[in-house]
Amino acid sequence: MFEKALGLPLHVLVVHAVVVFVPLLVLLALAYIALPRFRARLDWAVALLAVVAPITAWVAKKSGEALEARQIERGFSGEILDKINDHAAHGEMLFRVTLALGLVVILLLVATSNHPRVPKLPGWVPVVLSIVVLGLGVAALVYVWLTGHSGSEMVWGNTYE
Repeated sequence: MFEKALGLPLHVLVVHAVVVFVPLLVLLALAYIALPRFRARLDWAVALLAVVAPITAWVAKKSGEALEARQIERGFSGEILDKINDHAAHGEMLFRVTLALGLVVILLLVATSNHPRVPKLPGWVPVVLSIVVLGLGVAALVYVWLTGHSGSEMVWGNTYE
C-alpha cells in the first residue's frame, strides 16, 4: 500500500508534501498566536493543516519503511543502511513532533474559540498552549531539516561539489 504511486516510490513523492505542510502549519499557527485579530480568518486553515501535516508525516514514515524494506531485499547493507536508519530515526521523530504539534494546535484553537460549548478557561491556558506550540513548532522545523537533509545526502551525496 505504501510502496508505489505513479510508478515511483511513494516516499519520493510524499516527502514533498511534508516539506510544505509542516512548515506551513508552524507558520500559520504562529500567525494565529501572534495576530489575534486575524484568528477568525486563520482558524480553518490552521485546523486543516493541524490534521493534514501529521497525516503526511505518517504516510512519509510508512512509505519510507516500505522503501527501506525493499532496499534491504535488494541487498543494501553496511554504511548505506546505517544512513537509511539515521534518516528513518529523524523521520520517526518528525512524525511524533508533528502529531503532538497538530494536537496542541487543535487544543489552542478550541481554547481560544469562544464557542458557547467550550467552558470558560483560565487566561493562562491559551498562553501555555501557545508556548508549547512555539516549542513544538521549532522542533518540527528542526526535524524537517534533519530528515530532509539526511535523505537528500543519501540520494544526492556529493553531486554538487
